[in-house]
Amino acid sequence: METSLIIRGRNINDHDLSFIRSIIQEHYSRGRTFISKELCRLWNWRQRNGLFKTMACSELLLRLQKAGLVELPPRQDHGRRDRRRPIQLPLHSREPIRISLQELGSLDFQMVRGSHWEPFYKGLIQAYHYLGYCQTVGEHLKYMVFHQGRPLACLGWGAAAWKVACRDQFIGWQPAHRDRNLHLIAQNTRFLILPWVEVPSLASHLLGRMARILPRDWQRVYNHPLVLLETFVDAQRFKGTCYKAANWIQVGFTQGRGKWDIDHRSSAPVKAVFLYPLVKNFREILTGHD
Repeated sequence: METSLIIRGRNINDHDLSFIRSIIQEHYSRGRTFISKELCRLWNWRQRNGLFKTMACSELLLRLQKAGLVELPPRQDHGRRDRRRPIQLPLHSREPIRISLQELGSLDFQMVRGSHWEPFYKGLIQAYHYLGYCQTVGEHLKYMVFHQGRPLACLGWGAAAWKVACRDQFIGWQPAHRDRNLHLIAQNTRFLILPWVEVPSLASHLLGRMARILPRDWQRVYNHPLVLLETFVDAQRFKGTCYKAANWIQVGFTQGRGKWDIDHRSSAPVKAVFLYPLVKNFREILTGHD
């Protein structure tokens, strides 16, 4: 029976597996990073900004190994990882902010990826978000929201999930549409209102502002538009109230399978799926009819 898997947008069949195994065997002693880069070069697998998709390729190889389809060389960076410093959180004020949204006044949204604020963002997410900090693979942007120089919130955005049944049904697209247009969706991967900030309706207000800011920044950084936003809310922890208040649409629930799932066994919490259209004709665009 022929193998056919779709991982990170690539259809992997038996011919591809044979090719991948030959590259691994040829460059086994040079390590996983080199193998990922070499596969990207041979496939000409690039992001829209021209850079190779090395992180996506690394994930593809790990998933193939998890499925028992390839055998990768041992990691060569255990020592470096052991010496890696934990995420440090700079000193910051925890003085409570308890005012109304109107009294709060103007807010400063800063895109912090690649800036001197990024370590602060990582530290806040690691310290105060229940999922902690995790480096996003692929296209992503990070934001901090300030009031009079004090951070109020952090928002992380990344590439859309590959396959979500209720989302895909809501859009009405076929696998070929998804292969071609998934990059037009961004996922809200982290949303943190800092624990000392108590401003009613702040969360939904920030989501509304981000829906106007994010598409402009995404176009500037990645040279393509966004037409839809998505997020996944742990149904056992939260009700998604702020997303509902910001007019996001709940379209269903995940099936409890994580991104590493290949054999269709439940391995992750069930999450509510919320979507936010950025343009009226998002369905026509995503299904390739525009």
